[in-house]
Amino acid sequence: MLPTLVIKSTGEKEIFSPVKLMSSLTRAGASHGETERVLLHIQKELVAGMTTNEIYHHAFDILRHSAHPVALRYSMKRAISDLGPAGFPFEKFVAEIFRAEGYEALTDQVVQGHCVEHEVDVVAWKGNELVMIEAKFHNEPGLKSDLKVALYVKARFDDLRDGVHEYGGKSRKITSFQLFTNTKFTDHAVRYAECQGLSLVGWNYPRQGNLEDLVNEAGLHPLTSLTTLSQSEKKALLDAGLVLCKHVRERQFDLPSYGIDKAKVRQILDEVDTLCG
Repeated sequence: MLPTLVIKSTGEKEIFSPVKLMSSLTRAGASHGETERVLLHIQKELVAGMTTNEIYHHAFDILRHSAHPVALRYSMKRAISDLGPAGFPFEKFVAEIFRAEGYEALTDQVVQGHCVEHEVDVVAWKGNELVMIEAKFHNEPGLKSDLKVALYVKARFDDLRDGVHEYGGKSRKITSFQLFTNTKFTDHAVRYAECQGLSLVGWNYPRQGNLEDLVNEAGLHPLTSLTTLSQSEKKALLDAGLVLCKHVRERQFDLPSYGIDKAKVRQILDEVDTLCG
């Protein structure tokens, strides 16, 4: 197969990589046969100038009809991006990740630093640990958190780290300050963070314990993964404070009050069980 240039979501061009596509399908849980079927289809449809978004939709459509749970896992990165346009649902999503690991967590906190007060997206605590998190959300999967973001977060940490903060009924000092993003980091941001001891968690960083790993291990699938919900229904649920598939199950009797037809609820719950079960 001759090299074919495709267009990334950032507008950059790159050579289509069958290995990269197969890797993402395998991580989603696709079998060898499913991966081969998707790859053969994409190679038949592939033309110069095709966007990675078009490639994604081709792959998703094939998986949706032959391997529904795999299709939903394959769409996870985009589902998290669909938590926008505001970043607040992503903050709640990050808080749920910490709760799944046994922490108590609060969002949208105002914390006093040495010089000024700071709005902290997520504060989580467990035992003697106190973690403060900046949640940097991007609507487009191709956008990255860059050096400026890392510098900004480190400056806030420097102002907060020596203080004593009241959480969980006791006085605590910060044990970790972390920067979470739903996409990737630039190389400069990673180099700076490693040099300064700033903890980064992105879609594929670090190699182990990245956002993709945390979501899959804890089964924290965002409700935006659900194909049985329309965009307006997803927005209504997010506005009501629901973020995860499991929240849909927990609040199933409230779904009609959010504008969802009662006749559709069973279909939605079946998909939730398929994805989250």
